[in-house]
Amino acid sequence: MKKIILSIVLTIVIIVAAAFIAYKIYVYNTKKVTRTELVTEINFLSSESDATLVNTPEVNTISQWRGVNRNGVYNETGLLKQWTADGPELLWFCDGLGDGYASPAIANRKIYIAGLYRDDLVLSVFDLDGRLLIRKIVGKEWNDSYPGARSTINVNDGKLYIFNSLGHLHCLDEKTLNLIWKKDVLNDFDGRNVMWGMTEAPLIVGDQVFCTPGGEKYNMIALNKNTGELIWHSSGEGTTSTYCSPLFIGDYAIPVVVTNTQKHIIAFNAETGEQLWSYPQTNSNNIHPNTPIYSDGMIFSTTGYGGGAVLLRLKDGGKSVELVWSNKEMDNQIGGAMKVGDFIYASGHRNNYWFCVDWKTGQTLYKVRDIAPCNVIFADGMLYCYSEKGIMALVKPNPDKFEMVSSFKVTKGTSQHWAHPVIHDGVLYIRHGDALMAYKVK
Repeated sequence: MKKIILSIVLTIVIIVAAAFIAYKIYVYNTKKVTRTELVTEINFLSSESDATLVNTPEVNTISQWRGVNRNGVYNETGLLKQWTADGPELLWFCDGLGDGYASPAIANRKIYIAGLYRDDLVLSVFDLDGRLLIRKIVGKEWNDSYPGARSTINVNDGKLYIFNSLGHLHCLDEKTLNLIWKKDVLNDFDGRNVMWGMTEAPLIVGDQVFCTPGGEKYNMIALNKNTGELIWHSSGEGTTSTYCSPLFIGDYAIPVVVTNTQKHIIAFNAETGEQLWSYPQTNSNNIHPNTPIYSDGMIFSTTGYGGGAVLLRLKDGGKSVELVWSNKEMDNQIGGAMKVGDFIYASGHRNNYWFCVDWKTGQTLYKVRDIAPCNVIFADGMLYCYSEKGIMALVKPNPDKFEMVSSFKVTKGTSQHWAHPVIHDGVLYIRHGDALMAYKVK
């Protein structure tokens, strides 16, 4: 009898112990790291402090705004073609990043993301399992209308390039987070800030960093990425910048940098700064955040507030352009567009629809209200649409009809659903205000 009782007790102890271990694993994997914990338990490093991260960066790994080519395409394979009713598995999340709309940058098995805490721009660095490695105050950040960090960090050749909304461009060592150089782009180059602060993600090509102070003399500039020294400047059209992140085109004998300023799509010789051409693009507010899309000798640009979209054909080796078509309906404000095959997909702004437009003709093939307004990226044959209402949707690109396959509601985070998602190594990263979520989509 005693043996039976002892056996029962031992079994109960084993079951309880197993349950406790399972519970601890569950808590570890799903623990919510609150804003209070991040702010009070993690010591912020000041901008002058040294910090060595655990792993040495792999040289030449890069990450930037909207993917390696700035076109919203993430080169992933084997991703899920359908999600469960509740959405894909949430691997981890963290809130308390600080306010912001900047997408995460992911390189060398680390996640870099900027946020606003009080008046400071705070850099948070995570590993791919969501563990916070370090936080560092880099400088000040926008704390006015729609407060928060805007610009996606550019990781390039062992360095981090962080541009704040006040026009300060910081270059940090990726391993130590020590400051290598800093430029006050607006003051040093006679620039002018815009209504909601600088939002541009500077472009890096070779040893050059391109950005747009928007001054009359220093309209666009190229800096040496290693030293911050000025390489060239161009007066452009002399109008202010307009939240747009530039695009590089390397298909021609003359390398081309294209961006939008207040009233124009504009192109420069990337080596010399010579203005090659400009083409008028306006709207009622002269706000043009979307990076142009380049494909097969054509440049597509869309703008909100009723401005619509245009397709331009490059001529004379990139030295000039001509209009192919314009479409006043597809007036995307900040969400970007995706070219898939011979079709372009995007949501409108004042024309609050989801559009499919023929790339060759500019004809609107259909428009629906199901998901607009939203931002959009593309991976492994599918569109990922993140709406301003917080709906994350998996959409099959179909020129005949809108075809939403799966969707779920993003419930964590704060303020507007404006940050563009990122996909890396089978994981979908969504930033919503002060929260970052990682979903398993492979």
